[in-house]
Amino acid sequence: MPKIDPFAHEFPQQKQFALDTLERYAGSHIDEFQPFILLTNFPRYVDYFSKEFDCPIQEGSMFKVAHSKALGISILDFKIGSPAAALVMDLCAFLPCYGMLLLGMCGGLREDYKIGEYLVPIASIRGDATSDFYFPPEVPAMANFTVQKQVVDVLDREKLKYHIGITHTTNKRFWEFNPEFRRRLKETRPQAVEMECATLFAASYSHRLPLGALLLISDIPLSPAGVKTKQSSEKVFANHMPEHIHLGITIVKALDQVARLKEYRKHVH
Repeated sequence: MPKIDPFAHEFPQQKQFALDTLERYAGSHIDEFQPFILLTNFPRYVDYFSKEFDCPIQEGSMFKVAHSKALGISILDFKIGSPAAALVMDLCAFLPCYGMLLLGMCGGLREDYKIGEYLVPIASIRGDATSDFYFPPEVPAMANFTVQKQVVDVLDREKLKYHIGITHTTNKRFWEFNPEFRRRLKETRPQAVEMECATLFAASYSHRLPLGALLLISDIPLSPAGVKTKQSSEKVFANHMPEHIHLGITIVKALDQVARLKEYRKHVH
């Protein structure tokens, strides 16, 4: 029986087009991508990974990547916002990878949250609009449970403070002084606000590519003194980025032991 490619049913050329585009945007050959991918919005994360694990940085017209064959992990900075999140998922879905983990940041929306704590999102409010390309409005944007279970297990083993909840994914970055948006956040009661999760969750589900997220709380934006500044952002990178990255690697190593992920992705291998 011939191998079935679920991506080729409508546009047979889309797989090759996607892989060619990924090579162009990442400046990296497809064969260099590893079985697991860490996604990030921050070039500094790629810089740290490259230096820590002695692997070269590659950069194309949009993405910045580094690949560690020893770890079986690639890290990719896809920039900011829901259109970029959709793009990276649409391209990486055709790679023979088993799973992805977002190492992102978010604004914590509870007064008792502290900068440097973690948020494990189970779902996201679809305020991004981009996720509408994947599913109608009544379909929730949910993180992959298998991935998030490993995230929580690792955080528990490390005895780190974390919160579980829903994020609001917005497509507007400069919202902190918008009274209407602040009111909506209070009414809908998400635990955090960010700009990519709903898109990533919807796209990953559409593409059958398991994806979860470990978000670092970088600011408390509804508090008068909690809005992120240039100075506070630098402190977050200096104090919390290394741990965030190493946690991501530990989570991916745990995922590598989950047989169901490899079975789920066998159509691209």
